[in-house]
Amino acid sequence: MLKRELYLKRIREFYDSDLIKILVGIRRCGKSVILEQIIEELKNIGIEEKHIIYVNFEFIEFEELTDYKKLNTYVKERIQDDKMYYLFFDEIQNVDNFEKVVNSLRASQKVSIFITGSNSRLLSEELSTVLSGRYVSFRINPLSYKEVLELRGMEKSTDEVFEDYMKWGSLPNRFEFESKEAIKNYLYGVFDSIILRDVVERLKIRDTALFNLILQYIVDTIGREFSAENIMNFLRNEGREVSTLTIYSYLDALCKALLIRKVYRYDVHGKAVLKTLNKYYVTDLGIAQIKNNKTEIDRCYAIENIVYNELIIKGYDVFTGKTKKGEIDFVATKPNKKIYIQVAFSIPNEDTKNREFGAYSVITDNYPKYVISLDKFNYEYNGIKHLNLIDFLLDDEF
Repeated sequence: MLKRELYLKRIREFYDSDLIKILVGIRRCGKSVILEQIIEELKNIGIEEKHIIYVNFEFIEFEELTDYKKLNTYVKERIQDDKMYYLFFDEIQNVDNFEKVVNSLRASQKVSIFITGSNSRLLSEELSTVLSGRYVSFRINPLSYKEVLELRGMEKSTDEVFEDYMKWGSLPNRFEFESKEAIKNYLYGVFDSIILRDVVERLKIRDTALFNLILQYIVDTIGREFSAENIMNFLRNEGREVSTLTIYSYLDALCKALLIRKVYRYDVHGKAVLKTLNKYYVTDLGIAQIKNNKTEIDRCYAIENIVYNELIIKGYDVFTGKTKKGEIDFVATKPNKKIYIQVAFSIPNEDTKNREFGAYSVITDNYPKYVISLDKFNYEYNGIKHLNLIDFLLDDEF
C-alpha cells in the first residue's frame, strides 16, 4: 500500500485537535486509504482500538446509520470513558444532516473527528456556517506523478510511464490493471458510480445523457475560455436545445461531483479575480480519456491540465492570468508566495520561444516567472526560468 505521506504530513498536527478534519476528493482517489493509514499511525503510538470508531457509509452493515440520530446514538454508546476517542466517518455525504451529528459530537464529547466525502458540499459555505468554522479541510487528489513512480517502485521517470500517466490518469486502483481494455472498464465503472451516487441520487439530475454531453464538451475544450454560446451550439449540433441556466446547473453538478474544477481569471494589473471567461480542467485525465470525443486528448492541453493539477497538489490556489497583452496560463499563490507559469508541450523554434517567454513582457513585478515544457534543454531567458515538466512534477520544494 502506497503511503500518502504528502497528505499525512499535513494532517498529523491535527490528530488530537477538536477541529473536524475533512478529506474531500473525487471517488476512488484514495481517501479511505488515508483514513486507514491515520488509524494505523494512531495504533502505532499506543491508541487502543476501542478508542477508534470507524464507519464507512458505503458498507451495508452501517446502512441504518445514514440516519444522523442513529449515528449519534451509535457513537455515544461506544464512548465508555473520558479518554480521547478518534471518530472516522467515510463517505459521510450519504448521511442527511451529517453536519448536525458531527457538530454535536465535537461539542459534547472528547473526540477527534475525521470525515471524508466525494461531493464538494463538504467545502461549501453552508457547511462552514453550520460548523462555525470549527474544521480544517484537505483536498485529496489522485496520485501525483511522484506517487505513481513510488507505487511502481521506480526511482526515475521513463517516457513510457509518463505517457501512461498522461493518457490514463492516476486513480490509484487503475494501476492494478495492465491492459488498455481493463483500465478503460475500471474507469467507466468509477465514472458510472459518480454519475449514479453523486449526481443522480445526491443532486437529483435525471438527464444523464445531457450530463455526459456537457462533460464531453469540457473535456474537448480543456484549458480554453468557457463560452455558453459555444456549448449551446455544440449541444444544438447534438440535437439538444437547452437554456443557459440548465447548462450552468449541469456544470455546477460536474464541479460538485469533483469531476472538473472551475478556474477563475486573475487580472494581473488590476490585482482582482474576475468571474467571467473562466476555464475548466479535469480532476483526472483517465476519466477525461474515456469521455473524450476524439481518439486521444490533445497532448498540449493534457500537459497544461497536468501542471494545473500538480499546482493544486502542491497546495497552491490557481487562477488563469489576464494581462494587457493577452493571458498567462497560471497565476499560482500560497501564503507569502506568488508565481506565474506558462505551459508548452515543447519549444521547437524561436517563434514558440518568443511567444511563451514574451507573454511576460507586460508584467513588471518581481514575482518568479516560469515556462514549463517537456524539453530537457534549458531555455531560460531574460530572468524567466525554464523548467522541464518532469523535474517540476518531482520537485517537493516548488
